[in-house]
Amino acid sequence: LLLLLALLAASPAVARETKDCEVCIKVLDTVVATLGPDVKDPELVENAVKKFCKTAKDKDHRFCYYVGGLPESAVYILREISQPLSRHIPTDVTCKKLKKKDSQICNLQYDQPIDLKGMDLEAQKVKNLKKILSDKFNDPCKGCVEKSDFIKRIRELAKDEL
Repeated sequence: LLLLLALLAASPAVARETKDCEVCIKVLDTVVATLGPDVKDPELVENAVKKFCKTAKDKDHRFCYYVGGLPESAVYILREISQPLSRHIPTDVTCKKLKKKDSQICNLQYDQPIDLKGMDLEAQKVKNLKKILSDKFNDPCKGCVEKSDFIKRIRELAKDEL
């Protein structure tokens, strides 16, 4: 019984650990993959991050804003990224160090994918229905006024999924 309780208590910590710095690690892994194995110049790493940030969207864009990869960023801590990556320090370790500078960096998480099969659309709020239309189908649903209009539009667009 004690073993079972210990396992249950540890499982949320493990789940939280995998989500910790999720966006940071993914972005830095993507940047490292574009660089190649022999990069030792921090300036090249910074340029690669800035190049990635030009086309970043959603949470990746927010990460770029936090670290200074965008022209409109208020902070510039790209050197905190480029130094460790140019010395081939793992991205998760680099992100943990960035967390000490700005905790928001590791609080970023990707949204969970939307599963329409198990979802009761009638039980959802209009705000959620709008988000489903926007995120999943890129449809603003012009002319939708009532909740039933949003549900009808989702069902039209998601014939294959429902």
